[in-house]
Amino acid sequence: MYTLYTRPNCGLCEEAKVALRLIQEDYPINFREVNIEEDERLHEQYMLMIPVLAQQQDVLLYGKFGYGELLEALIL
Repeated sequence: MYTLYTRPNCGLCEEAKVALRLIQEDYPINFREVNIEEDERLHEQYMLMIPVLAQQQDVLLYGKFGYGELLEALIL
């Protein structure tokens, strides 16, 4: 399970979600979205990095990323 850390009105976050949904069309991966603005600790940790894709505690990608970067990071 992957976690995508986002916040509302974030264009890069929307692009990351689209890329993840495209990946899901070809590969059986699951992700959950977490709004960092609902948790002060997460907001402080990721506010300058979002979107952030993590697996457990490991940050795989952050900032601007798309389908190609996801493929490499997820090693699919």
